[in-house]
Order: sequence, then C-alpha cells, then structure tokens
Amino acid sequence: MDMDVPDTIGTAIIGGGLIGTCLALFLAEEGRDVAVFDDGRVGGSTANAGSLHVQMQSRFMRLYPDQVPALEEGLHLYPKAVAFWRDLEAELEADFELRMTGGLMVAEDADQLAFLAAKVERERALGVESEIVERDELGRIAPYLGPAVVGAELCPMEGKINPLFANAALRRTAVEKGAAFFDRTPVDGISRERAWWHVNTLHGTVSAGALVLAAGSGTKALAASIGVPVPVAAEPLHMNITEATGPLITHLVQHADRPITMKQLGAGQVVIGGGWPARQAGPMHHPTVELESLIGNVALGGHIVPAVSELNVIRCWAGLNTTGDGKGILGAVESEPGLFVAVPGDAGYTLGPLSARLVADVMLGREATEDLSPFSPSRFG
Repeated sequence: MDMDVPDTIGTAIIGGGLIGTCLALFLAEEGRDVAVFDDGRVGGSTANAGSLHVQMQSRFMRLYPDQVPALEEGLHLYPKAVAFWRDLEAELEADFELRMTGGLMVAEDADQLAFLAAKVERERALGVESEIVERDELGRIAPYLGPAVVGAELCPMEGKINPLFANAALRRTAVEKGAAFFDRTPVDGISRERAWWHVNTLHGTVSAGALVLAAGSGTKALAASIGVPVPVAAEPLHMNITEATGPLITHLVQHADRPITMKQLGAGQVVIGGGWPARQAGPMHHPTVELESLIGNVALGGHIVPAVSELNVIRCWAGLNTTGDGKGILGAVESEPGLFVAVPGDAGYTLGPLSARLVADVMLGREATEDLSPFSPSRFG
C-alpha cells in the first residue's frame, strides 16, 4: 500500500520479503500492532526459484568450505523448515503448489559419486535422511535424466514450491490479520531514543517499540549505522524458466559439482537456476541478468535432462541471495533493547517461515521451539 506512514507502531519490520511477511503475520495474529517497510526493489523472496532444500548444497560446500561447520550446526532446521511449510499451507488453506517429491543431486563420474557418498554419511549423522542411488535405479525413478548421469544422492525430504502463490497467500493473510505493508518506502536511517526506535523512511519517521531488521543483505548497512555488526552480503544470481511441457521432471534436481537446480511447476514450466551469477547495475544496484549465465545455465540443464533442450526459454531474471557465515542470524540484539534480527541462513527461502516463527516467539516472550543461541546476532560482537 502507498500512504502516509504512522507516527507510532508497536513493531516495525524493515524488509517485506518472505521472512518479514511471515513475522508480520505471526505477530499480527497475536494482536500485535505491526507495520512492514520495504523499498520495493527485487530481492531474494520475490525472485526465488522455489526450491525447498534439506541436504547440503554442493555449490555452497565448494564455494564456502570454511562455512560448512556452521551450515552443519544448523542442518537440523532444514527438515523442520520443510515440514513447517507444509503445515503453514494447510493452516492457511492455500495452495502453494508444494510438492514433496524428493531431491536428486546427480553425479557424472566416480569422483563426484564419492563426494556424494561422503556427504550422505555426514548428513545421516546429523539426522538428514539421504542415500546413494545407482544408475540402474535412477533409470526407474528418474527416467528423464540423461546418459551423462552415473548416480545420484536422493534426499526424500526435499521438494519444491511456487513462490508466486506462497508469497501472495502469506501477505494476504498478514493483511487480513491487521499487519500494514508500506511498499516503495525505503528506510534511510534508524536510531533509538530511550524505549523508542525511530525509523526514518521516504514518507516520514515512525517510532516503534520494537524493531526487526529483516532486509536480507540490506540488514548489514542498517545495523552498522547503530554500531551493530551483521556481516552479510548480497549475491546476485540468475534464473530461467521455460515454456510449459508435459510431466517431465518429478524431483528437485541438483548437481554434485556444478551450480544448478531444476524443477517443474504445476503448470508445466521448468525452472532452471541454482547459483549462476548475475550482477547489480545502475544507481539502485538492481539485480541484472548475464548472457553468459543464461546460456551456461540452460545448456547445463539440457545436458542433465536432454528433453529440456527442446524447450524455449520464455523468461529469465535475477535476484539477490544473502550470504553470511553459513547459518541464520536470528533473535534479539542483546546490546540494543527492542532490536531483533531475522536473516535466515543458506537456502533462506526454505528456512524463512520457520525462522520467522522462532523470532516471533522470542518477541512474544515465549520459549522458542529451537535453541537460538547458536544463531544469535550477538555472536558477532
């Protein structure tokens, strides 16, 4: 909505993506006075490709090997986050096109298969169900895979979702519960005076009793302005979608060594993403597609699933992933009363609703269902 911002509000949330929207929903349904402020630029939630991840992504492990221990520390949240998505869809009586058909991470040679076998062993030790599937069995459960694939890791807990449906349903419900959303309302400063947080926006200053920073990579600058370190960064990524076709890809497909995710929407389009780089351009640092990524991403998709090579790409886009230290930044900032941070970890769309629920419980004075101390914003000093 576009209107004058209120003078005061019980809780101000900066960031209108998935986690900010879910926070607003959970707080508003408990009777809290909530307003969400968003600058309207393309971020992560509005550009997400809809993968629901549980197993560790090989891309992350290879790019950020020093962060794998932190990722493993939060790995137990991923299956719980997918289950939370399923419960949320049922609770809202909405159709997110959520399908839990399992995830396949494919290998093209013995070295990649050995990497997956070691990963399976570690994941099982951490409570994630997964197994190695040999080529003969793959031919039965995933006949769409091409001859280059020699085996795969199967994680039955993984799936896919339609972010357009999910985002719209969650925001609609939040508004029905009383949350106010202020789009195209950038925040250019925050400060605290006694018990009040002051949020300076394009349309005026709002005073809030509690403030949540849920702006993804934008959280870093906002927090730094008041001396709170939140070391996150923007990672622009590229995505493609094809024309619709008949039933083809039944799993969430990834690769053991190369960046890709593939899944098919209910209407038949194949979404191809998985970490090919985009860039930020112009004065607003808008995420912008790269031709090299478009070509490389689609070519790799056709290499793994040959039938995809026959489909036309009808749209490509870029969005912003948020990288940190490998796990979420969730909860109260101990040095700043009334300030909270809500930035999920790797695969933030998967973790978003559960992360919001955990932070909302803390804000409501409840004991969160998970120990948030490993994810505390205060771990950065």
